[in-house]
This record gives sequence, C-alpha cells and structure tokens, in this order.
Amino acid sequence: MVKITKESALDYHKNGRPGKIEVKPTKPYHTQTDLSLAYSPGVAYPCIEIQKNPNDVYKYTDKGNLVAVISNGTAVLGLGDIGAMSGKPVMEGKGLLFKIYGGIDVFDIEIDEKDPEKFCEAVEKIAPTFGGINLEDIKAPECFYIEERLKKTLDIPVMHDDQHGTAIISAAGLKNALEVAGKDISNVKIVVNGAGAAAISCTKLYVALGAKIENIIMVDSKGVITKDRENLTPQKQMFATSQTNIHTLEEAIKNADVFVGLSKGNILTQDMIRSMNDNPIVFALANPVPEISYEEAMASRPDVLMSTGRSDYPNQINNVIGFPYIFRGALDVHAKAINEEMKLAAVNAIADLAKQPVPDVVNEVYHVNDLTFGPKYFIPKPVDPRLITEVSAAVAKSAIESGVARHTITDWDAYKKSLMQLLGQETKLTRNLHDTARMHPQRVVFAEGAHPTMMKAAVQAKAEGICIPILLGNPDRLNRLAQRLKLDLTGIQLIDMRADQEQGRRATFAKHLAEKRARQGYTFQEAYDKMYERNYFGMMMVETGEADAFITGLYTKYSNTIKVAKEVIGIRPEYNTFGTMHILNTKKGTYYIADTLINRHPDENVLIDIARLSAHTVRFFNEEPHIAMISYSNFGTDDIGSPQKVHNAVAELQQRYPDMVIDGEMQVNFALNKELRDDKYPFTRLKGLDVNTLVFPNMSSANGSYKLLQALDPDAEIIGPIQMGLNKPIHFTDFESSVRDIVNVTAIAVIDAYVDKIKSNK
Repeated sequence: MVKITKESALDYHKNGRPGKIEVKPTKPYHTQTDLSLAYSPGVAYPCIEIQKNPNDVYKYTDKGNLVAVISNGTAVLGLGDIGAMSGKPVMEGKGLLFKIYGGIDVFDIEIDEKDPEKFCEAVEKIAPTFGGINLEDIKAPECFYIEERLKKTLDIPVMHDDQHGTAIISAAGLKNALEVAGKDISNVKIVVNGAGAAAISCTKLYVALGAKIENIIMVDSKGVITKDRENLTPQKQMFATSQTNIHTLEEAIKNADVFVGLSKGNILTQDMIRSMNDNPIVFALANPVPEISYEEAMASRPDVLMSTGRSDYPNQINNVIGFPYIFRGALDVHAKAINEEMKLAAVNAIADLAKQPVPDVVNEVYHVNDLTFGPKYFIPKPVDPRLITEVSAAVAKSAIESGVARHTITDWDAYKKSLMQLLGQETKLTRNLHDTARMHPQRVVFAEGAHPTMMKAAVQAKAEGICIPILLGNPDRLNRLAQRLKLDLTGIQLIDMRADQEQGRRATFAKHLAEKRARQGYTFQEAYDKMYERNYFGMMMVETGEADAFITGLYTKYSNTIKVAKEVIGIRPEYNTFGTMHILNTKKGTYYIADTLINRHPDENVLIDIARLSAHTVRFFNEEPHIAMISYSNFGTDDIGSPQKVHNAVAELQQRYPDMVIDGEMQVNFALNKELRDDKYPFTRLKGLDVNTLVFPNMSSANGSYKLLQALDPDAEIIGPIQMGLNKPIHFTDFESSVRDIVNVTAIAVIDAYVDKIKSNK
C-alpha cells in the first residue's frame, strides 16, 4: 500500500485550488444571448414547464444527475464525532468518487445538527434540489432512524452508504466465496464481529440472500449478543442469539463457516481461524488495520478464503464498487427510492461480474492479473470498466420492475453504451493500466536516473507496485539527489555503467552487440565504447535479459534514441519501421494519434506500417481500431504531394487487408464528425462508425495536433509516447514529461514486457 504522510495529504488538499471539487457551467455563456437564455428572461420558460409538470425538472435541470452527500460529522471514518465542518474533506472526497466513477455531480452538505429530528427537517427542506441523497458518517443508532424517516418522507433515492454500500459489496463477495467453498448460505454458521450500522445492514442483507438468523452470532464490544442481555437496541435484538452458553468471540467462532469483521484491528487470531470449519471464509474488513492480517490468516491454514478492506490484497471489499453505480442506475430512471430489490440487483450484478470472462483486453493485458474466478478473485476489481454498465443497468432495471421508476428504459444496449461514453474512459484507462502492471511488476531501467523527474517517477512506480526500478547513474550522486528530494531509494537498484566494476558487463554487452551487428561494420571496440552511453547500456540490459523494459527520453534527442533502438533492439520482422502513438482521453472519448515522434517524413510504405502498427496497438488497449488517415484534402480532391501519398497508402491497405476498418485521405473534421462524413462520403469503410484512431501524414502534423489539443483542453489526459514496432519494450518520454506521464508510460512498458514473456513461453 502506498504510504501517505500528513504533509503529502495536506498539500494535496490545499495546493492549487483548495478542496477537491468545483462547479462548472454546462451551457454556452459567452454572448449576451447565452446569458439571456441562461437567466432572465429565458429561464422563465423552463420554470413554467416545471410548474405544469413537476417531472420536467429532470428534463430542464441537473436534478437527475445531482446527489447530496450529507453528514453531521458524528462518525467520520475512524475519527469519530469530530463535527460537521471537520468532516467536510471526507464529503468532498465522496463527491470526487461519485464524479470519476459514475459521472454524478455532487454537493457536499455538512449539517451542524446532532438531533435526529432537526437533522431530518433540514434535509427534507433542501431535498427538492437533488435527484438522490447519500447519507454519510452518521453514528448509530441515530443513522437508522434518520435513513428510515427520510425514505418515508422523500420521493427520491436515500441511502446511508456506511450501512448499505458495505453490505452490498460484502454480500456479493460472500455469495461468491460460498460458491468457491462449495457451501449453501442457508446452512452455514456466520459470526459477525461488530454491531454498528455497517454490521447490522450487512447481516440483514445476508439474511435476504438466504442466511438463517438462527445460524448467525453477532458479537459487540461486550461479547456475544444474547437474548437475555438488557437494554439492547431494536437492531441488536434482531440478531441476539438464544445460545446462552457462548460469551466470547473465541467461543462463538468454533466450527463457524464465515467470519465477518466490522469492528477493530487485531482481534482475530490464527487459532480462532483454525477452529473454524473446512474452507473457512474470513472477511476482515476493519480499515486500515483488519481484524487479522492477510498474511497471518493465510498462514493459519491453506484452505482459508480471505477478504479485507485493503486494496493491496485480493478480494477487497470497497464501497466504490457499489455506490456510484447504484445511484447512477437510480438517477437514470428518476427513481423515487433505492429499495431492497435494487440492492439485491446490485449484489447479484457484482457477484456475476466476477464470474464472467474478463474483457478482451485481458487476452493481452488483464490476463496478466490472473483474474479467474476462485479463491483469490471472487470480487471484481474497483477499476473494472464493466461495473458502470452491469451494476447501473441492473439497478435501473430493478427500479423499473419494482415500480419506483418515473422513467422507463427500453433499449438496454443503447443505455449501456451511453454509460460507457459517459466518462470518456479518461481515468479508467489509466487505472486499468496501473492495476494490470501492479499484478506482475517487471524490471524497468530508467536511463536518466539522476533527473529529478525520472527519479520521482521511479520511486512512485515502485511505491505503487508497478515495477522493480533500476536507475542508471553514479550512486553517490543519485543518493545525494534522493536526500535532497526526500525520496527513499530502498529496494531500487543503482547501476553506475561507467564504474570499474561494470567492466565485465560492458564487455559482455559489447560482444553481444558486435556479433549482432557484425555485417553492419561493428567491431568489439566500437561497441565497447558505446556501452558508456546510457541508451546503449540500458537497452543492452533489456536485450540480454538483465532487465525487462527501458525508459528514456528526458535528456536524449529522439534522433539518437531512434538510432540506438534500431541497432540494439531492432524492428519486429513483420514491419520495416517503428513508430509511436499518443493516447488522448477526452470527455468526448479516447483517441489514438500516430506517428507522433519517430518518422519525420514517411513515404507510402512507412505510412502503411504506421497504420498497421496503430491497429495492433489499439487492440492492445481493448479497442477495435477505426482508422482515419488524415490530410488537408478529402478522397483525391488534391492529387499531388501529401494527399496523394496518403491516398495511395489507404488504397494499398484496403487491398491487402480487406477487414481493416480504415479510410482516407480525409480532413480531421470529417474524421471526427461521422454525420458530416456519412452525409458527404457515404461510401467509406467508416460509415456509421466513430473514428478512434488518427494516422497523420507526417510527424509534424501528428505531434502538433496532440500538443494543440493538450494545450487547449487541460482536462484531457495524455498518455504516451507509446512505442510501436520494436522487438522489445523500449519506451520513450518527452523532455517535458511529468512524473505522472512517466509512471503511465512505465505501466505500459511493464504490461508490454509481460505480454512479450507470455508470447515467448507459448
């Protein structure tokens, strides 16, 4: 798990614009006409329409995509009753998660009121603003009353996520874990340690799935909750046991099938797990310190099925798997409530997703994760891109079927497609890349180890578990730089390629290169001299198997890097050149742009290779390539120079690869506007399709285009450059690359290296 310091957390929240969320206009506002439409007098018309038909509020305002995250700060994280204002950073954080995972707008509202009646009155008065209400960090037992009352008095979805979010995810996990263990939920003995809001809600949902109350033992801070105990709350009375001969957790857990911990860390022992039945299921969900550590639980016995609330272990119970998509589905049908049917629909959708074959990207990328249903994978990963479609659609469908929807969806395929387009893939792609790389980290050499940005990226990549970094540079200098930057180089290999002790390695590398390039005039001495250069030395580490991937580019000119890569690594035999691609993640969608760095003035044959390389690379990222080859003319309107070169390349590609979805030459506006393109040029292979891949006629236009878009849209995420066509994972960075840019390229390099290993072993 990444170590978070107080200083880094405070800097994150205060630097730049304080806080984590903001409000942005969604309509034009630059002209007087725009302003007159947005406010007076034009705004009066939607007001009148809503007065006539209140449901039109979903048509003319943001109500249908607006959730209130509301708290009184009485149970904030593990901090307890710290007050409404002190809990605001958490509520903003919840708003951020709603936005990035579900595309939902949020107002965080902190109400300084502990009296449940007055708190409810305040919420009821502001409820017309919102399409849904997420209650957060409210202590028990008041949270039970508050939620139940608001569900009765309001006609919009209300959910206390601390209760139901954990319940839904853990219920999905339990359902699948029982399947892996070969057990029937109606017969298993369940011990729940904790009796707070989350524990009560989880246990209720387990019962809804088929668990028998008489098979459930609940334990709180005083011990086993028995029917003869005095002053029990109604919630605890529901799960009080009549077995008066057991009092402690140790006694309760004997011969149990399931342990669910929603309490505090380090209260479950290995001996307790050993006393459980065969194939015991242990959900140690206290966070950040679980009831028993993953390592201790797994060491206690080999047949344990383990889940925690932590992201650095398998089967994480993470509320973010649920609440963004539950509210997304509820909002999209203008639901009046989130009822039990919708919660169970979410449970089943999440559980089913873990058993489905992974997306196509797994064939080359996600297969790295070994994500196959079983003991180490019975809950979907939080970054799974299918969650928004599967869970949201299941919830929306259940809302319709159970009669709480105001709006009916009939075309579910179109609905799912709209969900996939909602976030434009901008952060999901990066999260998927990092998550995939993290599962099988590879040895990555960073050429410019003494560059502060490169060193920070290497340290961050190691901290995130993406790679095993190797820094090239003088160790004394590297350590001094690390001290100045307050970076920890523990576990990072430092190699001084010019040191005397590296003489043998340089000689080995030189011998290998001289033999490989003998017919190009190479001698051993020439190759040996080149081993003092970082690019030659680092690439030879990859070539000889001493490392798996190589990152360079912050100092070195591309012309030199290209030359070295061709000499040391070589181009894949099915191509005559190699190139690079940049990925642009925008609100409109994900676009792949080539060739951005390598081929300055490609001829027709090089353009053909770039298009083929682009198609292969786009498929690597689980997309079907729809390629437009760009020029300043359309389909032969200019028959000399660059347009003719592109025109001829397209003709050759279409003849040689009849299944390739490619056309051109065409202007960028026709490539990106299918209605315009289909209307004027209905004959294209791209008819009816959204173009996602742009191949430019030269490096100047490709490079300038992606940088122009980057400058004009600061919210667009740029990933790259991504190398295409070399025999081994040699990847480049721009000299202006940020730490995040380099970490992203590192993740791609790691995946590239692992996929190469898989192919080599076949």
